[in-house]
Amino acid sequence: MKIAFIGAGRMAEALIAKLKGDQIIASDIDPERLSYLKRKYKIKTTKSNLDAFEHAETVILAIKPQHMAEALESLKTRKLGKKKKLVISIAAGIPLKYIEHKLPGNECLRAMPNNACLIGEGITALTSGNRVANKIFKTVGEVVEIQEEYFDVVTGLSGSGPAYVYRFIRALVNAGIVNGLKEEIARKLALQTVLGSAKTAKESKMDLEKLCEMVASPGGTTIEGLKVLDELGLEEMMSKAVQKASEKSKVLSEKWAI
Repeated sequence: MKIAFIGAGRMAEALIAKLKGDQIIASDIDPERLSYLKRKYKIKTTKSNLDAFEHAETVILAIKPQHMAEALESLKTRKLGKKKKLVISIAAGIPLKYIEHKLPGNECLRAMPNNACLIGEGITALTSGNRVANKIFKTVGEVVEIQEEYFDVVTGLSGSGPAYVYRFIRALVNAGIVNGLKEEIARKLALQTVLGSAKTAKESKMDLEKLCEMVASPGGTTIEGLKVLDELGLEEMMSKAVQKASEKSKVLSEKWAI
């Protein structure tokens, strides 16, 4: 299966690293970036988006939203062969209708991977159960299939979510330092605590409140900490964070309406 990446940023590299190099071609405006990827992963590279598009059966639009119009414009003179291509956009906020309008005759879908895909532990939402798309994105984590109407919420939750978690980790680290720990120790404790808790929740499949109760013994120390989080409205804050990010995604999507 020949795959083209139009745009060769960090998310594209995360996928390229897991796929067979001799079947991949990437295009990008940065020649140094292309040279690096060619040298490290033994892939084909080109400055031409059109050349990359023509080379492949599957095309991944791994470009920033603000560059999408220009990139699709560069594909206007593509050959309309008998076999349609699978076109996957990972650009946030750009609806399928826009891509389908610009690339008629192809199977188009959207994907929303997140930051953890960079280390193979991400999650990607797909608008289709396409077998090829599933196979590609499962190389960098897990995959869920969801209707496009929910993509703004997905963007606000799992797309933006890593940033919320990083802030939470930073807060734990700083709390440890303020209360007397050295930064190195506080960071190690916080990181492993978050990692271990997430793995426990995932692998045990227990209700999250039940897991919380396992740690928070009546009359113990954890109860006192949880009281503070409840008083400060942690759940309300997270709900508002996801809501605001989702609303912003929706606003961005409306700019691309056809």
